[in-house]
Amino acid sequence: MLADMPPESDPGAEAHHANRVEATGGIGHVIQARDVHGGVHVHHMSAASFSVTPRQLPGTLSGFVNRTTELATLLEIAAGAEAAPPAGIIVITGTAGVGKTSLALRLAHRLRDRFPGGELYVNLRGYDPGEPATAHDVLGRFLRDLGVPAGIVGPTAEERAALYRSVLAERRTLIVLDNAATVAQVRPLLPGAAGCLVVVTSRDRMAGLVAREGALRVRLALLAEDDAVALLRAVTADLRPGDRPAELAELAALCARLPLALRIAAERAASRPQMGLAELIADLRDESELWDALTVDGDADADAVRTVFAWSYRALPEPAAILFRRLGLHPGGEFDLPAAAALAGATVPATRHALDALVGAHLVEHSAPGRYRVHDLLRAYAVDQANALETTDARAEVRQRVLTWYLHTAHAAAQLVSPLDHYPLDDPTPAPARPLAFADAPDAVRWYQVESTNLVASTRAAADHGFDRIAWQLAAVLRGLCLHQNAFDDWITTATIGLQAAARCGDRAGQAEATESLGKAYFQAMRLPEAETCHRQALAIRRDLGDRFGEAVCRNALGLLGLRRRTLADAQARFEQAAAIFADLSEPDWAALMRGNLAETLCERGQYPQALAILDELLAVFDRSGDRAYQGNTLFLLAWAHRGAGHLDDADAALGRALEIAEDDDNDVWRAHWLTERTRLRLAQARPADALVDCQRAAVLQRRLGDRNREATALDLTGLAYRGLDRPDEAVPFHRRAASVHQDFRDWWQLARALAHLADALDQTGEAGAAEQHRREAVGLLDSFDDAIAVGLRRQLMSRLPEW
Repeated sequence: MLADMPPESDPGAEAHHANRVEATGGIGHVIQARDVHGGVHVHHMSAASFSVTPRQLPGTLSGFVNRTTELATLLEIAAGAEAAPPAGIIVITGTAGVGKTSLALRLAHRLRDRFPGGELYVNLRGYDPGEPATAHDVLGRFLRDLGVPAGIVGPTAEERAALYRSVLAERRTLIVLDNAATVAQVRPLLPGAAGCLVVVTSRDRMAGLVAREGALRVRLALLAEDDAVALLRAVTADLRPGDRPAELAELAALCARLPLALRIAAERAASRPQMGLAELIADLRDESELWDALTVDGDADADAVRTVFAWSYRALPEPAAILFRRLGLHPGGEFDLPAAAALAGATVPATRHALDALVGAHLVEHSAPGRYRVHDLLRAYAVDQANALETTDARAEVRQRVLTWYLHTAHAAAQLVSPLDHYPLDDPTPAPARPLAFADAPDAVRWYQVESTNLVASTRAAADHGFDRIAWQLAAVLRGLCLHQNAFDDWITTATIGLQAAARCGDRAGQAEATESLGKAYFQAMRLPEAETCHRQALAIRRDLGDRFGEAVCRNALGLLGLRRRTLADAQARFEQAAAIFADLSEPDWAALMRGNLAETLCERGQYPQALAILDELLAVFDRSGDRAYQGNTLFLLAWAHRGAGHLDDADAALGRALEIAEDDDNDVWRAHWLTERTRLRLAQARPADALVDCQRAAVLQRRLGDRNREATALDLTGLAYRGLDRPDEAVPFHRRAASVHQDFRDWWQLARALAHLADALDQTGEAGAAEQHRREAVGLLDSFDDAIAVGLRRQLMSRLPEW
């Protein structure tokens, strides 16, 4: 089963559990087989064992000058702050445009070699015209960037902050939190242990961080006159060597000695080497007087900065000026050249020329190869210019153009990444600008990973500005991409926005699509009651609309819920209904998928001959199609069915082929899952030593992938392998750890099995009283299951209790 493939066991997580790292005896322990006869060693894999070392610092400005005193002070503070418990915190404060980010990045680059755990960087967008970054979202991104699998990341900011502190507990990591607006935005992002250093920039004094967390604050003042003149000379000297110090000092004063304004003014002067500086100053003074006439009681520094912005903006060529103000309408803070072309309504070559002019004028900066960003002050100015110079209809046209560009480019990516289960765009939302084309699925995934923040922002912007159809369609298109990347936060956010947008515009088909997407997101995030509600609502809408294809998709989704909860008769009925509809609609790929889901349900019910009849047919279909994912999954199910039917050699052959596919594609998800099945096969073959090696590999891989439920299944099988080796004392702790995790996830079926295995091991170690207690617990859990395998297990357990 591949579409929305559920875990092997039933997480049944009616309430999402809080992930934790246990100090001793927890599932953080995995086995490492050196040689089985010499013993299997257990050691702890803490959260710090995730192997990714992030290197996220943006580059520093070329020609960085001055601030030598402040930099020396910061380096001295940092030397002591690194060792301060719980973590060193430096706060750089100052007015807008004073150079806080430049100084923070210069400091961070000087310190980066001291932090082998890497560097994390985020622009919190505290003063951006758009939405500021939330701690919840930043923590999710940081954890992902640190290598933590999505399955381990909890849904709340509190859970994420706790895991973040655990991951950083044994790492020396440098964290730069740029453009923070409030202490509340920063506090959840602070590590909990000494050895890390946090650098915060803010216009706020961050008094709470200083008082409560012991942060060390450095206030960045305006540049001294000599330093401001030096910065001007650094930019202009080669082109204007004759400028007099007094005139440079006057220009610096007009820029309020703020580095952002100084760089823009210097670039304007450097671009006109034949124009006398006195004439440029007079031009700027005229701009300043105009600005003064248009403002009342303004902040002097802010007025000076905006005056320089206006002075530079008015000197731009018309295409560059149009692009600059339209950049204020972009939904995100960073963009690439094709997105800028969509905004401008121009060709890519013409837009590249305009961007070069903006970069040259210091109104836009390169943030990474092929990527651009606009300082928050400049972005606010661009928004003002767009509001002043573009009509309401023109602004709406620009927004629609860039939003539909993101929609169609995301659709192109989804077609490659999720070819079977992607939302097909229709003609009512045509692309006004040429969307990107991708070479292959990995190319599409790379684009999505870079643009994911903009795609969420685009969905929100579409809803906020009245483009409800684009909002729900974009949410629907993003479903396959989010599923592929386990991006649960973005998925739930965009699906929720899409559902609200579809309801506003009264699009019933859109409501069904968005509701289905939200249900799938909840399903993958193990929020099963919410998933069921969504899928039932989507099914009702689609039946009202006569949408048989959509009805079948919903029935499949409800079948997957039944499979995960082990309500197997219901799951089987749902898959049979869906398969019949897809067959009627001549949808062979979907019909085959439903039959695979049905075969898995039959395996769970112990109806192995019926499953084999389906799977032999499906394997021939997928062998012909060459779809390696479906081939591998069908071979896994075939091995399960053969094992259940007692055909152990056939099971071995099928698993060998499946694992070859996993190795060839280097897919750890497949490899770990199919190694778990081979562990069961080795146990059935009375080869416990080989089983121990396989379940060790599966447990390690599942730990890295963050699938705790499947990891617990591998640990339970480890206990069975130890018992097969006549080492029950070593089996007991593995069964206990497996039971603990299954209980955390409210996975009653797997918990009952683990308790039954634990009871058998305790019998072998002479602990009959504890064994009886665990059997009684297992019998109670099995009361809620009515399939033949569960009923048989319950009877077996009851037969070993005294009263029966």
